Amino acid sequence: MNPRQIFVTTALPYANGPFHVGHMLEYIQADTWVRFQRMMGAQVNFVGADDAHGAPIMIAAEKAGKTPEQFVADIAAGRKQYLDGFHIAFDNWHSTHSPENTELAQTIYRDLKAAGLIEVRSVEQFFDPEKGMFLPDRYIKGECPRCHSKDQYGDNCEVCSSVYAPTDLINPYSTLTGAKPVLKSSDHFFFKLSDPRCVSFLENWTQNGQHVQAEVARKIKEWFGTRTNPDGSTSEGLGDWDISRDAPYFGIDIPDAPGKYFYVWLDAPVGYLASLKNLLTRRGEDYAAYMANPNLEQVHFIGKDIITFHTLFWPAMLKFSGRKTPDKVCVHGFLTVNNGEKMSKSRGTGLDPLKYLKLGMNPEWLRYYLAAKLNGKNEDIDFTAEDFMARVNADLIGKYVNIASRAAGFLSKRFDGKLGEVPPDGRDLLDAIAAMRTAIAQHYEDRDTARAVRETMALADRVNAYVDANKPWDLAKQPEHSARLQEVCTVCIEAFRLLTIYLKPILPQLAAEVAHFLIVPPEQFGDAARLLGPDHQIGDYKHLMQRVDIKQLDALFEAPAGSAAAQPAAPAKAKKVDKKAAPVVDPNAPGGEPLAETIAIDDFAKIDLRIAKILACTAVEGSTKLLQLTLDVGEKDDAGQPRTRNVFSGIASMYAPEQLVGKLTVLVANLAPRKMKFGLSEGMVLAASHADEAAQPGIYVLEPFPGAQPGMRIH
Repeated sequence: MNPRQIFVTTALPYANGPFHVGHMLEYIQADTWVRFQRMMGAQVNFVGADDAHGAPIMIAAEKAGKTPEQFVADIAAGRKQYLDGFHIAFDNWHSTHSPENTELAQTIYRDLKAAGLIEVRSVEQFFDPEKGMFLPDRYIKGECPRCHSKDQYGDNCEVCSSVYAPTDLINPYSTLTGAKPVLKSSDHFFFKLSDPRCVSFLENWTQNGQHVQAEVARKIKEWFGTRTNPDGSTSEGLGDWDISRDAPYFGIDIPDAPGKYFYVWLDAPVGYLASLKNLLTRRGEDYAAYMANPNLEQVHFIGKDIITFHTLFWPAMLKFSGRKTPDKVCVHGFLTVNNGEKMSKSRGTGLDPLKYLKLGMNPEWLRYYLAAKLNGKNEDIDFTAEDFMARVNADLIGKYVNIASRAAGFLSKRFDGKLGEVPPDGRDLLDAIAAMRTAIAQHYEDRDTARAVRETMALADRVNAYVDANKPWDLAKQPEHSARLQEVCTVCIEAFRLLTIYLKPILPQLAAEVAHFLIVPPEQFGDAARLLGPDHQIGDYKHLMQRVDIKQLDALFEAPAGSAAAQPAAPAKAKKVDKKAAPVVDPNAPGGEPLAETIAIDDFAKIDLRIAKILACTAVEGSTKLLQLTLDVGEKDDAGQPRTRNVFSGIASMYAPEQLVGKLTVLVANLAPRKMKFGLSEGMVLAASHADEAAQPGIYVLEPFPGAQPGMRIH
């Protein structure tokens, strides 16, 4: 029987920043699945690449004073330390800025055009008058036209997953300058996803129960229903997909269309094929013949934020360009921290993979923890320090690793490191463990590593119960029970080996150390059907894994110096301020109130005042005092994307929202975030008022002179 042939990918990381823990979650999940498949005898090509094109790369490179090519190369140079650090073994890591990707993307486009699925239309597109360029979807934000969530991108909503045109957004603004974009006409190229051929194919492909999880299929089904068009009318079914962008743009040229480039999401998934082609060519293998194999399986691992591109656009591109369509698109959820909170380095709730490694934390702790949480469904999983430490220390080490440590020493000291016979009671236990290999293998196949781990640990419990019942430490004190001691310890080592096989896809480095200790070759999943047998020689046991130290976790989640989360808490005996008490008005004092007590320069230095640009401003429903401000403070998130702050300010009596958009102001940037009825407020905008509000009403937001830039600190 020919071995199973599988081509596996993960979503391509955007080449504008280092890996974050979300990347690691996906790569660990995919790497675990690939390792399992190889243990089952499958031939797998596991490839990745940097997603290197698009306006964000171009803009980031411009800010860094580099060419886009050099900018991308510098980012790519930092990938290896993450992948090697967490034992993620891609067969090839490539780039979408490559000859293979250019050739494949342009060929697929020509094939789609020949199939009558490309159409040129004149469209109105948002243009930033301050930047002087058409705005990519991701540089336009506004209110989602479906669920009305604020600060959603111009192509899809991250809250309700709706897909729409940027012109559908309510109160749009440019994230580059904060300017209100204007509409300009431009010829664009469209992939006719609404064509009946595409719709029929995609309805079957997404809903036949073979290619995506059931919960993902239900979500996709919604997109075949009623949609709102840019002109306000409604249509049934899928809308066409704009696949072109205007110069200036860093990407792949559209053939025979000067000044036009493929939208990054057209050539990005083609990068999967390009990386595979690059790998096979270097090996001297025929890419076309490999892809033509009818038994080849194509499997993609992605996050839930990019479902639309991988379950609608990508399968249709492949199908109607005459290529193989994916067999599986495996969708996972997000990783949150402390009961659902979004990870943030600045708030001390981020899990930085590189910091994790630099602290000397075992990468297989994280591999095990994530595997113990992932169940193959599109569900978010939560990381808590307490749960992490408990699962590693109590389960991985306390239940599994300690089996070897409880038996190996006796075998080495008393029996020259040789295994003995397996007694009947031990045979029953080992048979029960071996009998679980088919069920555990199926859990890996289904990506339900949580269940694979759970059932393996249940088997470890049975082994430990066997140890406790036979008490080898007591047997060792009684020379007449020497044979029984060897039997019991033999059962433990044989069981430990079987459990190691079951955990090997998750813990490849530990499994390699166990193989060295047990003096066995690299083992496959089917090897769990046999035992080592009497007289098998094992090596000297060395401690296989350290326990998690709480100090490591404290250091891992320690907020960066200077961030709001890193500021010391107020003294426990600090005097409470009565917010309802009327202010003391002194008509002879400036502003109607006496100056505060004198402070030292060190006290003032603790307050981090920053220039902020008001990108958006809206009234707060249910409040007559508050306005909700979206501020640019020059920050970036963990992925290197521009990060905005949300601030509620009690200035609605003085300003209409439109008066403030585009203005500069001053923000107390290191004030601890405050949970309010209407949401989280991440700082305080400075404003002036008179103490006697009745006599001299008015609130005046501070506005710096022109020339100040978002992020500048006020000294």
